[in-house]
Amino acid sequence: MSPAIIQVDVIIPTQTRYLDLIGSIGGHIAKELDNYTGDRTALAYHLNLVLTEATANAIKHAHDKNSQELKDTKEAKDTVRICIHIEDKQLTIKVYDHGQGFDLETVAAPDFDNPQDHGMGLFFIKTFMDSVTYTQQADGNVLEIIKFL
Repeated sequence: MSPAIIQVDVIIPTQTRYLDLIGSIGGHIAKELDNYTGDRTALAYHLNLVLTEATANAIKHAHDKNSQELKDTKEAKDTVRICIHIEDKQLTIKVYDHGQGFDLETVAAPDFDNPQDHGMGLFFIKTFMDSVTYTQQADGNVLEIIKFL
């Protein structure tokens, strides 16, 4: 029997009150993976943290102040989309936003001697996951996070 494919798509308002919901989805998925032989508790914690941080960043930077065209569309103005896809021992998370975007390579590592809000989430995402990319597209941006299972 071939492994199951799991696909979860969630669209939430750009409000932080939904962060617990998004994080808990990752935690529940980790605990239910059929063929995962690693530490499920650690994976659940990592997915919860990564989904929460990625979504929080998308909400925080959701609005592109320079684009009136995007502001005029309800979806661009009010929502973040999170897609989780698991197939063939690979978990892929995509977080879609409509902000002005950023260059992933220029985000400095956090200063642990002087911790601030800037860069900690991306540091954790890069630490716990196997691949992190960020692309700017005509209709928004996509943070793609991959974890090999």
